[in-house]
Amino acid sequence: MIGGGLARTVVRKAVAAAVAAGAALVAMIAFGATIFYALCLVVVPLAAAAITFLLFALAALAVAVIFLRRDAAEEEALEEEPVGLGQRAFMLFRERPILGTVAALAGGWIFLRNPALASIVAAAFTEKTHGPRRR
Repeated sequence: MIGGGLARTVVRKAVAAAVAAGAALVAMIAFGATIFYALCLVVVPLAAAAITFLLFALAALAVAVIFLRRDAAEEEALEEEPVGLGQRAFMLFRERPILGTVAALAGGWIFLRNPALASIVAAAFTEKTHGPRRR
């Protein structure tokens, strides 16, 4: 099987990421419940629920602002578009890893089914644009 070890590695990493995400979700729910019940000792339950909601909304807002600032800084760092097919593929994987993986799998499938079509597509990607034609 072609790429059997790579496929197993990708599946293992995907399973590990899913397990970590599930554990993080359970931890956040438990943390929220802990805050709620701790606040119930001090204020009425309705106020405890509102304070817990406000706390988690502020945390989500802070995370969103941090990630948006990081994206803005990365966009300013990008000066020019990649020229070759390899650079385009690298930038696609770097900026959009899921889309890059799907594109790589589709490209591999097309190459296995019709190598001539794959070479035509690669030639279209590597073709350099020329200036305006003279008549």
